[in-house]
Amino acid sequence: MYKFQQLVVYQLALDYIDQVYRLSSQFPESERFNLRSQLERAATSIVLNITEGSTSQSDAEQHRFLGFALRSYIETVACLDIVERRKYLKTDELSALRDFGHGLFVKLQAFRRSLGRMPSQSEQRRDK
Repeated sequence: MYKFQQLVVYQLALDYIDQVYRLSSQFPESERFNLRSQLERAATSIVLNITEGSTSQSDAEQHRFLGFALRSYIETVACLDIVERRKYLKTDELSALRDFGHGLFVKLQAFRRSLGRMPSQSEQRRDK
């Protein structure tokens, strides 16, 4: 078993993907290569960034990849807003995924914070 497979956020992100795929399969066929694909790729990106960050040589690098994972999560939120607005699914059908996703978001943020505050690029340049 690899280090990343033991991470709680990794397991939660896999569960999130399962839920995303379950819901996105209900989208109209016309969204197969657009919104459905975008939502599924963003959800997948969360897991992949957690994975890639866990193989980093430093906390700073892992911190950076967790930032990418958070951005991908936010992208899924925007996709779900579009889904709701287009009425592809009802609000109550999306609620469980939104709630679960928020829990994942909180865990990702906490994990990122646990790595400590990473210096900004301008701070790094000043230190050199």
